[in-house]
Parts: sequence; structure tokens; C-alpha cells
Amino acid sequence: MTRTAFFISDGTGITAESLGRSLLAQFENVEIRMVTKPYIDSVEKAENLVAIINGTAVKDGEKPIIIDTIVDSNIRDAIRQAEGFMVDIFSTFLKPLEQELATHSSYSVGRTHSIGKDEVYMDRIHSVHFALDNDDGARTHQYDKADVILVGVSRCGKTPTSLYLALQFGIRAANYPLTEDDLDEDGTLKLPKALVPHRHKLFGLTIDPRRLAAIRHERRPNSRYSSMDQCAQEVGQAESLYRQLHIPFIDATRFSVEEISTRMIAETGLTRRFSPR
Repeated sequence: MTRTAFFISDGTGITAESLGRSLLAQFENVEIRMVTKPYIDSVEKAENLVAIINGTAVKDGEKPIIIDTIVDSNIRDAIRQAEGFMVDIFSTFLKPLEQELATHSSYSVGRTHSIGKDEVYMDRIHSVHFALDNDDGARTHQYDKADVILVGVSRCGKTPTSLYLALQFGIRAANYPLTEDDLDEDGTLKLPKALVPHRHKLFGLTIDPRRLAAIRHERRPNSRYSSMDQCAQEVGQAESLYRQLHIPFIDATRFSVEEISTRMIAETGLTRRFSPR
């Protein structure tokens, strides 16, 4: 079964899409074609969108699912005229909250993803810059300012995890690749000198060697770098190092960046500078 879902917002659409994806992910047997429509901030735009939704209903032979976070009641009323199944996030949750809190909502557009407090916004920007500046072992002299230092073999997910931690939580995350340059004469992986003073900040990522080989093959096909033997050897050495030095680590093979990040925070007690948006 295939259905179309419209995520509609008078702002960025991030909230509608995030909530919508979370809800629809529970229906594994249904194939959902997802369409995000941000900045539907006038009745005219809403009416134009209704025409698109109705056309989709005819084409699919099924009512599209409409998930919206529209604040303006006139715009919501216009969208309700569409031939779709509507899930109105704000009216569903704001009304009971207004009753419980004994006050009315401000019904302000774009509050969730606006800049808001300048210090929070700037903290987010500084954290992202820190992650970029300290990616892949680029500037080890800044590790005293890091909240966490991700370690692991090349292409195991260190960079996207670092950026996600920065963007969503304001955590200053550096990352350092474990390579053959860090091997002892007997072939044992040792902790790089740049990481020794910051051992308490280390968090390891590992990955299934078969998955790693597939990822590396896309970058350097048919090379030693992407060979199964090389991937298995590097992963085995990294995991041995983690266990020897009691470095906490996560197998990133089947986890999303979001899951890796939140599990890491839960395990280490890292302090979030702000909540995810």
C-alpha cells in the first residue's frame, strides 16, 4: 500500500516533518511518499496547496495524509477543505494544554525554529564551527576545549555524529581517526599521543567490518583501504584498544546518528547546552 503524506507548516516545516515521520514510521507495511510544504502563511497559498492535495488524491486513489503545524485558524480552515485525512498537531495538543495551564497560547508563527535567545543561537554556531575545525584530528591543540572526542577507524561515522551533537545539543565534539600510523612495532594499536592527556573525554565508535567495507568501496573501490581483510583488522584493533583502556564505545552499524548521539549522552552524562530543535 502506498499513501502520500503532506507535512504542512507556516514556518520551516521542521516540526511537522519530524512529528509526521515519527508517527508514520510506526506503520512498516505502508509505503509513504512524503511531501513537505513550508511557509504556507496565507489563505491564498493554502488554497493553492489544497488543489495540489486534491489532485494527489485523484492520482493515488486514496486520501493523502495531512500533518500540519499551522497556527493561523483561517489558514487551517482553508486546508481542511482538502480531500485528505488531517492530523492537526497544534489544535490537538494546544487546547488541552491551555486548559491545564489556565492560559491561552500566543499562537506565534515560527517560535520553535526561530533564533530565539541570541546566546543559544550563537552557542549552536560556535559548537558547529568547533566540530568542523576539529574534524578528523585537524587541530589537536584545541582538545582542552572539547566536551567529547570521538575516536574510531576511518568512515565509521565520527564526523556526522560530531556535527549532530553540535547542532542539536551545543556539545563541542572533536573527532580523531585511528589509523595504521598509531600501530606499535608489534602491530598493536596504541593510543595516539595527542589523545593521552584527554583520555577521560574519549568515546569510541565501531562498525561491522562488512558495512565498513561497503562504505569505503564507494569512496575507493577495489583498494586495500576498502578490502574486507583491512576493515576487519582495523575494527578489531580499535575494539581491543577500547576494551584495554576502558574507553566507552558504541557499535554504529545499525544506529542512526540521532540514536548514536543520544545513547552517547546517556552513557557519558554529557551536558546539553540546549535542547534539540
